[in-house]
Amino acid sequence: MRGIPLFLAAALGSMVMTGCGVNFYSGRPSDVHRIKELSAEMDRLKSQKMAEVQQLKDAQALLEQRLRKEIGDKQVTLEMAERGLVLTFVSEVLFDSGKAKIRPEAEGALSKVASVIQEKVADREIGIEGHTDDQPIKASGWRSNWELSTARATSVLHLLEEKGVSPRQMVAAGYGQYRPVTPNDSSGGRQQNRRVEIVILPKKLTRSEQALLRRAQASAEPEVASKAKELEEYK
Repeated sequence: MRGIPLFLAAALGSMVMTGCGVNFYSGRPSDVHRIKELSAEMDRLKSQKMAEVQQLKDAQALLEQRLRKEIGDKQVTLEMAERGLVLTFVSEVLFDSGKAKIRPEAEGALSKVASVIQEKVADREIGIEGHTDDQPIKASGWRSNWELSTARATSVLHLLEEKGVSPRQMVAAGYGQYRPVTPNDSSGGRQQNRRVEIVILPKKLTRSEQALLRRAQASAEPEVASKAKELEEYK
């Protein structure tokens, strides 16, 4: 590099080709190495998250297969939502009116759910949510719809535990009448709102992964920052 100033020769020596463009990294070769490592870590994290999404899709496919009859009879619905894989049981399938004890004929469907959880998503957190319509409690002995919805969610939790699902995976919550999916102004609407939802939750980033993401977001290298942006939804 005769005739080229030393500082320019050093910069040319640390050029890294990316696609059709050329990025100049100021500083030492170690800086280039760190950027390459960070980019590779982001690629690894993206691959991991894609595998986790596929894991949920596999669980969805198996649930659809094993609950074909229940889904066909409109007793159960299954959807992939932003909050995870949501399995919804109409309350009348699981419980008698005003009761929180699971009907014996409903145990078979819940057993199928338990088996899929153990086979496909044994490392996932499971949320079990009870919901009611807006009709006030009258003669069933519950103080309010909150108590009824919570008791129903807990009953489902205990049955899944009996069927082998780890209690460390599960949490139960009762929302009463306060998260309707449709207006309560018809008998059909109220029936849809009386439900239990089993939610297989997506995995969030660990603390170390969040720290890695922050480093990538702060990077001056556009390619690394772009990879970080793709992973923000998992925070």
